[in-house]
Amino acid sequence: MGRSIDPDCKKCRREGIKLFLKGSRCDSPKCAIERRNVAPGMHGYRRGKLSEYGIRLREKQKLKRFYGLFERQFRRFFSIASRSPENTGEVLLALMERRLDNVVFRLGFAPNRASARQLVSHGHVTVNGRHCNIPSMLLRINDVVAIKNRPHSLTLVRLNIQNHPERVPDFLDRMEGEPFSGRVARMPARDDVDPRIADQVREQLIIEFCSR
Repeated sequence: MGRSIDPDCKKCRREGIKLFLKGSRCDSPKCAIERRNVAPGMHGYRRGKLSEYGIRLREKQKLKRFYGLFERQFRRFFSIASRSPENTGEVLLALMERRLDNVVFRLGFAPNRASARQLVSHGHVTVNGRHCNIPSMLLRINDVVAIKNRPHSLTLVRLNIQNHPERVPDFLDRMEGEPFSGRVARMPARDDVDPRIADQVREQLIIEFCSR
């Protein structure tokens, strides 16, 4: 499984918004945006006006980095969304929300998407009772995501639920008790997109960039 080793805080500074890549650290005074809201590099303070191309590129990069995708993965999702008869932008965002690593995060089993991706790839998660270590797997309605019933796996998730009791979105149902599990109740809509990015992303500009 490929992974990005670029500094997370530099990604936020480059996009000019909080991407919440480090969980609770992003809400603390240590957040890079709060301390130094300029683009990384020696010319960060001299950021010029973006061109039309640059504006659309930044929108795509913002969404891609928020969900932790590589360019090839993002292009695959856009290709699927563009073939849908429904609104391409809304379908694209729904595909992002249906990824297994994102669902694990939105259920509250991990503090951020990077940790959720690691939780899946290290074999702590099952889908419909079967072992699954593919973070990019797209879930369907009634798919059940569960944490394996073993002490180490349960301890990791238990600590996170206690420390980060986040609200579970409406398209997911989290079961009470242990072992921890959740179900995809319905397909996610535009209103179900993570509220921390929902108002920040303009999907129409992304479509214009990828369709050129």
